[in-house]
Parts: sequence; C-alpha cells; structure tokens
Amino acid sequence: MSETSPSPHHPITPSPFEIDPAPHGEVIVVVDGSALARAAAERFARVVEHSVSERGEAFVALSGGSTPKQMGAILAREPYRSRIPWDRVHIYWGDERWVPLGSPESNAGEAKRGFLDLVPIPLANVRAWDTGAETPGVAAAAYEALLRRDFSVAPRFLPRFDLVLLGMGDDGHTASLFPDTEALAERELLAVANFVPKMDTTRLTLTLPVLNAGREIIFLVGGPGKADTLEAVLAGEQTAAELPARLIQPAPPDGKLTWLIDEDAAASLPRRSP
Repeated sequence: MSETSPSPHHPITPSPFEIDPAPHGEVIVVVDGSALARAAAERFARVVEHSVSERGEAFVALSGGSTPKQMGAILAREPYRSRIPWDRVHIYWGDERWVPLGSPESNAGEAKRGFLDLVPIPLANVRAWDTGAETPGVAAAAYEALLRRDFSVAPRFLPRFDLVLLGMGDDGHTASLFPDTEALAERELLAVANFVPKMDTTRLTLTLPVLNAGREIIFLVGGPGKADTLEAVLAGEQTAAELPARLIQPAPPDGKLTWLIDEDAAASLPRRSP
C-alpha cells in the first residue's frame, strides 16, 4: 500500500518547492491549511484501512487543534463516512485540557461534536479522558488503566497505536508535553497529569514512550507562526527539553514518522537547490 500517493477524492496539492529532508522522519509540504486537512484525512483513512486489514482493528490517538478539527469535518462527509470501517476504529486522545467535555476547549468534546457524533462509530470505541474525575492525577491513572485493559498490556509493556496524530505549538510543545515540564522525564507511566507553570494549569497527556511506540506518527503543522519553531525542531538547534517535539522518535524497526506541513510552516526550512 502506498502511503503517499494522492487520493482520487481529495488530491493533495503539491508544493512548488522542495525542502531538505529532516534528520528523522519524512517531510511532506502541501500548499495551504485546506490541503493539509485533506492530506491528513486521507492518511487517516489509509492507516485505518491497512490496520483493519492486517490486525482487524485500528487504534488511533487524536490531537486537538484547528487542523484535526478540519480533518474531522472531512472524515465525517462522503466518501470517508462510508469508506472507513468505523466499527473497527478505536479513538483515544494524546492529551486533554482539565475542562468538562462540554467545554469548547475540550479536545474530545470538539472532536465529538464536529466529527465523531456524525460517523457510525460505536460509542464504546470513543475513549475520552475523564475530566470529571476528582483530580487530574486520578484521571491520568484511570486513562492508564483503560489503555492497559484495552490493549491487553502488562506493566512494563507499551500499547501500540496504529496512528498517532500530533500537533506542535509555537513553543515546541506536542500533546501536553510542554518545555521544561516534569512529564518530559516520565518513562514508566503511560499517562500523567502535567503541571504547566507558564500557563498555571494542569494538562492530561500521554507520555513519550507511548507516543513513540505508535506504528505511524504524523505531525500536522500549519501556519506562519510555527515556521521558526519547526525549523529549530528539525535542525536540532535547541535542547529537547526546550523543544519537546524533538523527542518524538518512532520506535524501530517499523515505526514511521511523517511531518505533514503547509507552505507557511515550511517557510524557514532550507530549500533544495534546483
């Protein structure tokens, strides 16, 4: 199965320029945010189809943000609504804000309203963080227990998502792994409550070992505000603690990392000579 050939339904508009490859991972540049969302939807569909064909199910970790929101709206329409075997898809989230599911700031709530409530996915297959728990720590422990049960993994073993979708903030954070926060050092737990001092808030997040265990990891990065940060992440100019997105490295031998970005986000990357 080719993962990069364009969809007959939503063609990926190619970039008019090429960039140097990243030190790790493939970099694909599309024209704009709309093309980015279309490309993400097609990748989602292909990974799900391949996973269901190979293993009977597909386990996906979603992220929040504007591009995943646009991607979800595309997936909720034809041809994807009928094309994807939704009854075999299991949805989780890489991170969540400590807000109620009904809040407009909830990653899961936004995805449910604009995407998952519009496709025939079983309710039991949608696994949101429990932000109604007593504390963020309790919610994180419950999500870890959920992952171990759903993936049938014992302690010291990791669940493997078929697809991990990630975004990147202009500070280099990904999921809710923010610069210089304690969760960056976590290597045993699957899910943690991560206090973010600069925001004076606690976020819920999967840890690096879980994210890096994904079979296919795709960063979705768009907009001019991310350009300098993306260049720094791919060039390795700052420490990983300063730019947590640098810590996303797929596990050998079959893990795959792709940076799916638009031209605005690629503006600071080195171009290949003609």
